[in-house]
Amino acid sequence: MTAHVVVGADGSPSARQAVEWAAEDAARRGCALRIVHACEAGAYDIPLQTPPGFRDSLSEHCREVLDGAVELARGRAPGVAVESALEEGRPAEVLRREAADAVQVVVGSRGLGGFTGLLLGSVSLALAGHVAVPVVVVRGAREGVRGEVVVGFDGSAHSTAALAYAFGEAARRGARLHAVHTWQMPVMGPYAPAYPPLTEDVFEAERHVAVEALAPWRERFPAVKVEETVVCGHPAAVICEASADADLVVVGSRGLGRLGSAVLGSTSHGVLHHAHCPVAVVRAGEEA
Repeated sequence: MTAHVVVGADGSPSARQAVEWAAEDAARRGCALRIVHACEAGAYDIPLQTPPGFRDSLSEHCREVLDGAVELARGRAPGVAVESALEEGRPAEVLRREAADAVQVVVGSRGLGGFTGLLLGSVSLALAGHVAVPVVVVRGAREGVRGEVVVGFDGSAHSTAALAYAFGEAARRGARLHAVHTWQMPVMGPYAPAYPPLTEDVFEAERHVAVEALAPWRERFPAVKVEETVVCGHPAAVICEASADADLVVVGSRGLGRLGSAVLGSTSHGVLHHAHCPVAVVRAGEEA
């Protein structure tokens, strides 16, 4: 099919929120929506013990879940072309395959499987940062529109990709952009606070980094109103606080942290777990 957004559906409340969000997103982008349900028949199919008609019953249930998601999406965004797919396999593996030719992938923060007490489901963690396209994890059901997109950036290639996506999203929504750049004082012993000029120098250097990083995107998206926050603090904590007033938070899959081999950085991991609104995780090299 043509350009499309993929969303995973499993009938859970979180997945229903993801379907609604994805339908609205597809409408804003002017593209189609593909709703995917992964049917894990193998997880229940035990040789010599599976009752007659089990597979037919399971297939019927999966189809009902998928049809319900399609109806929900069409009700939310009537003008969007909706396609559905019932695939056999583990949800994370199915959605990874689906991501190959999608604009982005949308999932709920928690599905029906695993431990319900966890803040974030295994499928969300298995996708964010692991596929080439942006992954949006829909969490924190919101009523009404705040008109704000929050993006965290630190000068890394992944945060540059996050800025590109965030500016594009703000432009599509007609929303303001809150760009958050945080910094932390270098470890210099207990007497560092006694030297205010040192703190001021670090702040000015970080402010310059922020201004330089935002300049080309301000020029490319002149209609987007931008608010800058440059502050000393932990990036995940500052971004999560800002998310309370936002419709969407955007982060890169990795930043400038020490564990360069990790697929998902500590900031994006923390934001995924604790943000108050949907979170888009963007890998380097992705377009807005």
